Amino acid sequence: MTGRLGIDCISPVISHGATPAKAIVGQVFPVSASVWREGHDAISATLVVRRPAGAEGGRAKITMSPDPDDVDRRHAVFVPDVPGMWTFRVDAWSDPAATWFNAITKKVAAGQDAQALANDFELGARLFERAAEKASRKHRELVASVPGQLRDESLSIDERLATALSPEIKEALDKRPLRDLLTRGPEFHVLVEEKTAGVGAWYEMFPRSTGGWDADGNPVHGTFATAAADLPRIADMGFDVLYLPPIHPIGEINRKGKNNTLTPTPEDVGSPWAIGSKDGGHEAVHPRLGTVEDFENFVAAANEQGLKVALDLALQCAPDHPWAKEHPEWFTVLPDGTIAYAENPPKKYQDIYPLNFDNDPEGLYREVLKVVRLWIGRGVRIFRVDNPHTKPTNFWQWLIAEVHATDPDVVFLSEAFTRPPRLYGLAKAGFTQSYSYFTWKTTKAELEEFAGDIANYADVFRPNLFVNTPDILHESLQTGGKAMFAIRAALASTLSPLWGVYSGFEIYESTPVHAGSEEYLDSEKYELRPRDYSVDNCAEWIRDLNLWRQENPALQQQRTLRLHETTSDDLLAYSKVDGVTGNAVLVVVNLNPNAIVEGSVHLDTEALGLGAPEEVHFEVTDLPTNQTYTWGASNYVRLDPDFQVAHIFRLPTLGEGERERVCMRAQEEYDPRR
Repeated sequence: MTGRLGIDCISPVISHGATPAKAIVGQVFPVSASVWREGHDAISATLVVRRPAGAEGGRAKITMSPDPDDVDRRHAVFVPDVPGMWTFRVDAWSDPAATWFNAITKKVAAGQDAQALANDFELGARLFERAAEKASRKHRELVASVPGQLRDESLSIDERLATALSPEIKEALDKRPLRDLLTRGPEFHVLVEEKTAGVGAWYEMFPRSTGGWDADGNPVHGTFATAAADLPRIADMGFDVLYLPPIHPIGEINRKGKNNTLTPTPEDVGSPWAIGSKDGGHEAVHPRLGTVEDFENFVAAANEQGLKVALDLALQCAPDHPWAKEHPEWFTVLPDGTIAYAENPPKKYQDIYPLNFDNDPEGLYREVLKVVRLWIGRGVRIFRVDNPHTKPTNFWQWLIAEVHATDPDVVFLSEAFTRPPRLYGLAKAGFTQSYSYFTWKTTKAELEEFAGDIANYADVFRPNLFVNTPDILHESLQTGGKAMFAIRAALASTLSPLWGVYSGFEIYESTPVHAGSEEYLDSEKYELRPRDYSVDNCAEWIRDLNLWRQENPALQQQRTLRLHETTSDDLLAYSKVDGVTGNAVLVVVNLNPNAIVEGSVHLDTEALGLGAPEEVHFEVTDLPTNQTYTWGASNYVRLDPDFQVAHIFRLPTLGEGERERVCMRAQEEYDPRR
């Protein structure tokens, strides 16, 4: 309660308003609130939206619609068209016009005569006199004519009310309503970001593995030039972000050998995450990859292919990193005088020194900011941050805010596989996107719970669903065959607007270092791994998935993800709707790579904006086969993993009212624990 009228349960509000909600330019942002008052007089609400400072257009006022299932609940949507910090609030107000309309129509229906309605006619006349003073030029004359008509006792009751109850008057009052007892709600912030912040298809590659083989079949160290030659292949699969692991000099002290051994040979190239040597640290590029100028040329070549380059930001050092000698206070020094290397028992990383952010925070903070701005100046607008949950959260909040103060379009992807409070806490601290536990979600129950989280936390958390990483070769890919690769790609690319692939996935790489391990055999983290991409592959399937994502705005949405019931534990069904265009897509995936799966899909047609289930029939087009079917609320499906692992149906386009209702209903089902 904030004033004369009640305003409660406003959504979306993150951490009681301490953190702004997140939105994307050009996508619907739904807002809801409970508004109430004493007695029986009508109450209405307005969503007041303020654009960022300096943006043209100022404020917008949007009348909020009542929830058909909750008399006290109001909804509205807006579509931000520029990036920046927007604000919104909900205003509640007594609606004398609606109160009058409700009273007089009920009294007329009850058979009251003109004498009994005398006061109602006079109250209405006075109400419309007030309304005429506020009416737009278009409606002013019409509104001004109503008081005289209501007071004309020579007319019948229906004649006196004819204009007052007309659609034209309703339009006039909707445009310029009478608002009594206006109560302003609290103001909340919405951080609106460019599309890259929330929509993208990522491809991860090691430039050093692009050199091919010599005449004897030995891998040749790649360069930025050889990596650039691979850009057209990656762009052809429809990716728009190219992520590079660290490209800096690699330490020589305690360097790891092939398959993470402690006995490297002189030819071993080491782990890119062991950053720093006599050749420089985080500001430098590995001399075998090329020069800074070569890197900048690579970025330009990627941009020409429609690819944005994302660079790994790994805040850790090899023992021979210049910082270890120049700033030992930035590390943890043990009682024996040595610097502690990284450990995650039982794992040991003797080639890496973690940073200590407590000894000299001011010096270390400023040095990291300097490094980030250096790479921004070299053309990098996206950073994939390694293990941010092992560094202080307030450091990230400071760093990201400092960067966004001058470069608000820079994207930070959090690679944090950690517990929910820390996972979501990093998102609240400013991270644009986040890795997720998708890689380990394989059963229907796990995926349904995960899908609920995707939609539930859309206002703060944007999950990037990587199907594999250099660290994660899930057991399902090791044993599921080619069909499992197709299944996982279909799920990742359609569940979230953000998804990613680590190179080798498209040629079905699936051999672990040993049984029960999620590490790749001959891991690219420790050796060169050139590939022949002309072998049997799923590149065409990946290309199609990315094309359907581009052509169907529904697949670029996070808030409107909705699950639908199926009769098989091996069938997962979900839909998405774009609130701007009305584009709607339904995905049905066979989760079993080894069997034909049959079953029924029972759609929540009302939640989809298609109407009551007993009445609705509509056409769907299956994008993988381009076949059209007539569907209803319940439908039979059959998916053979040898031929097709998923249906991706384009549904009928929704009208403006239906698509707004879908967005608002999805928003109302969010978890208030955010």
